Amino acid sequence: MSDQTSFVAGLVQRGASIVGFGDLSPVPGSDRAGLPIGVCIAVKYPPEVIRGITDLPTAGYYDWYNRLNTLLDSLVVFGADQLRDQGYRAVAMTRESVGKGEAEYNTVLPYKTLATRAGVGWIGRCALLVNDQYGSAIRLSGILTDAPFETAVPVERSRCGRCVACVRLCPAHAINGREWSVGVSRDELVDAPMCRKVARERAGLGFGRADMTICGKCIEVCPYTRQYLRTSSRQGTSREHLR
Repeated sequence: MSDQTSFVAGLVQRGASIVGFGDLSPVPGSDRAGLPIGVCIAVKYPPEVIRGITDLPTAGYYDWYNRLNTLLDSLVVFGADQLRDQGYRAVAMTRESVGKGEAEYNTVLPYKTLATRAGVGWIGRCALLVNDQYGSAIRLSGILTDAPFETAVPVERSRCGRCVACVRLCPAHAINGREWSVGVSRDELVDAPMCRKVARERAGLGFGRADMTICGKCIEVCPYTRQYLRTSSRQGTSREHLR
C-alpha cells in the first residue's frame, strides 16, 4: 500500500536500515498494549566498527552502541507520531518505555520477538537476532500500532544450520549451542549472568569501562556478519575504482 511505502521511506530517510511489519496476534494482548501490529526498525553498525572488535570491545564500538540506541529512540518516536497524526493508535518502544519482565535481564516484549514476527531475521544460538543482510551487526527497536499494515511471514525457526561459531568463540563460554525455534527462551540459549560478567571484564580491558555490559564477539564472528563486512569492503573498493 502506498501509505505503508511512504511510512517506510520516511524512516529510511531518517536513518533506518530495515523496517518490517509483523502480526502480533499470537503474543498476549497485555504484552503488546492490545495492539495487533508490530513495526520492527533496525539500524546497522558501520562495518569498520565491527571490524575493530576482533580482540576486545572498543571505545568506538561503545560510542556507536549508544549512538544507534539514540537514533532508534528518535525513529520510533517519529514513526509513532506519524501514525497518531493519521488517526491510529501507536506506542513507541523507546528504551525508557520498554517494561521489564519477571526474570532479570528480560523485557515484556523483546525487540527480537518483533523482528522475528516481522520476518526480519531469526534468533541465533547466541540469542541475538541474525539478519540475512547484516548478520547480527544491527540494533533494534519497534512501534506497536493498530494501523492496517501488510505484515510479513514470520520467521519461526533458526537458519543457523550447523554453524556454531558463536558457541566456539564466546569468551564467556555462555552459549550452550541449542538451536532456537519459537517458544525457546533466551535463558535456554545463553547463560545471561555469565555473559554479563565477562562482557564487563572485557569492556574494562578494552576501553576502561568495566561498568558497561558490552562485548560484541558473537556479533563479529557470525558468518552473516562476516558476509556483510566482506560485501561492504567490495563495495568500498568499487567506489574507489570509480573515482
